[in-house]
Formats: sequence, structure tokens, C-alpha cells
Amino acid sequence: MKKVTLIFSLAALMAATAGCEKKDGIDDDLSFLNSAGTSNNSKIFDISNDNSGNVKITPLGQGAASYTVQFGHGTGAGASAVVTPGNSATHAYPEGSYTVTIISKSISGQESTATYPLTVTYRAPENLVVTTTATAHLLKVKATALYAASYLVYFGDVANEVGTPLATGAEVSHTYAAAGTYNVKVVALSGGAAKTEKTTAVTIYDPFGLPITFDLATIDYFFGTFGGGQQFAKVANPNPSGLNTSANVGKFTRGFEAWSGTYSPLNTPIDMALGKKIKVLAYNPDPALIGKKLNVELESGPIANGVAVLKTAFTTSGAWEELVFDFSTIAAIPATAKFNQLVLRFNDGTDGAGAIIYVDNFTLTN
Repeated sequence: MKKVTLIFSLAALMAATAGCEKKDGIDDDLSFLNSAGTSNNSKIFDISNDNSGNVKITPLGQGAASYTVQFGHGTGAGASAVVTPGNSATHAYPEGSYTVTIISKSISGQESTATYPLTVTYRAPENLVVTTTATAHLLKVKATALYAASYLVYFGDVANEVGTPLATGAEVSHTYAAAGTYNVKVVALSGGAAKTEKTTAVTIYDPFGLPITFDLATIDYFFGTFGGGQQFAKVANPNPSGLNTSANVGKFTRGFEAWSGTYSPLNTPIDMALGKKIKVLAYNPDPALIGKKLNVELESGPIANGVAVLKTAFTTSGAWEELVFDFSTIAAIPATAKFNQLVLRFNDGTDGAGAIIYVDNFTLTN
């Protein structure tokens, strides 16, 4: 009985071993891979909205081992990209219509090709801000806007004007032939068809410098002030008689601080080669101010500290008089010196807040 049992056990073992060698459905035949293909091929276009033209292209499908994306724009290596499943390719397009071709390749090397239309449209620039800075006839223009690729500037002084290109972050300049008010138009370009424009009225003045008369509409008579309560304004002549019958003059109101005054940056420097004396017509309406002094100070010049100061006293009240400031008495001033700023003070260094005087007809002479 023992021998029979052993024989049956060996037979069972052999049968079991034979069963482990090969299972149903598993064999060495990989021929099916040779016919593997792709299906349900598609795409996702993610088009940027910032006028960069960037489009993110994500191929979709089943059974693809890789994709070749042909952008329909560009040349050479930049015209296409190879993408693995789950990844994307990004390409920058100008505004326009394109055909994107996606070639899907299966693990067997089989390819299928599909084409997709793509339209890229740029948005109009937003929040256009134009900054203009005028110095006499010279105008400088800057512009900023969201989604702007560049700008065109029209200065408004010639017919059929061609816009001047303005790059983002840059500045353009223009010199006008004459004073006047001009409509300056800035067009913000998207890089495509959409654009935004803004027109600003800009007043261009003739250069400011001596002589100063306050009567020319084409000059901006700028007298800035410093020191509390200091004021300066162009006003009607309070006493058009005697030495001064002009229509307009400057009204000078003394400030609270003893050092208060006015300052005027000049487009045309005061040139000592053309004369050493500055004459000013002055009017004092208050007899109590007789003997008080008007300062004429020249700044931004080629002397120590860049400042030259002379003081001349009022000798009368109720009538225009001529005050003379002879800068030839300051030996430190070179014969060809030029000063770029005029400063006035009145009753300098003493009390006198609120005191009023009038000035006009600043001239440079020998």
C-alpha cells in the first residue's frame, strides 16, 4: 500500500508542476502591441488674456505615448513641440487665426493627425494715463496702460501727422515752433487691432526770462513761493500812471517768515554778458514801507554757493519808481556768468508779514 501511495503522489506533483508553467491568458505573444493605436484625440487651448499672445496647448486622447504639436506659426524648432501625455506646450502668437496640428503617436508607432482652428484676439488697453511735461516749447510725453504693447503720440501741430512711436516705460520729446494750446493724442496699442486713445489739451508757452512784463499771454509767469503765507500773483495794475501804464503787474504779499520769498526758474538764463544791471519798476501803496528793501537774488550761477544778492530800498509811496540792482558791484561774478533762477524777497530778515508791493518790467541792461 505504501508504494501505491507514493506513485499517486508523484503523479499529482507532476500535474501541479505542469499547471504552474502556464496560466490561461498569459503567454509570450506581444503582437497586439504592433496594432495599438490612439483614440478620442482632442485638445485644450488655454489662451492668455494679457496680450502676450501666449497659448497653452494640452493634447488629449487615449492610447498616445507622445504628441507632436505643430503651432501653425513660427519657423524651425520654434514651430513645433513634442509633448508627453498630461503635459502641455506654450507658444506666443500674434493676433490672428491659425491652424494647430496635433500628431498623436501610439506605443506601436502608429500616428493619427488632427487639426484644430485657433483664433487669438488681443484686448484693448485699459487705464491709459498720459503724463506731459512742458518746458517752454519743449514737450515730453510718457504713457502707461494695462495690456499695452506700445504707444503712438500725436503732438497736434501738423496736418496729416504720423504718430511718433513710444515704447513702454520710455519718453518722447517734441519741440513746437510756436506757443499755443495743442491737442496731444496718445494711442495705446494692444499688439493687435484693439486700441485705446486719450487726448489732452497742452498749453505751450514762450520761454520765460528777462524782460518780464506780465502782459504776454504766451508766457507762463511762474513765481513760486516759500515761507508761510507768501503770495505772488499776476493782477491788474493798481495805479496805471507815471512810469508804468501797463495793464498787468505782479502782486507780492510778504509771508509770515522773515526769510520768505519767491523763486522763478528761468527758461532763458540771465546772462551777465548782456548786461550787469537789473531794473525793476516797483509800486509801494503804504507810506510805512518807505525805506524797506526789495531783494533781487540770482541763483544757480557760477559763483560761491551759486547765489548773488542785492537789496534796494523804496524811496516813495503811491507812485511807480524804478529800482536798480547793479550786479557789477559784486566782483565775484564772472563777466560771462549765467544765472538760471530769479528770487525776490521783501523786507528780508525783519517783521512785516502781509505787507504788499507791486513789481513789473524786469529788464537787463548796462
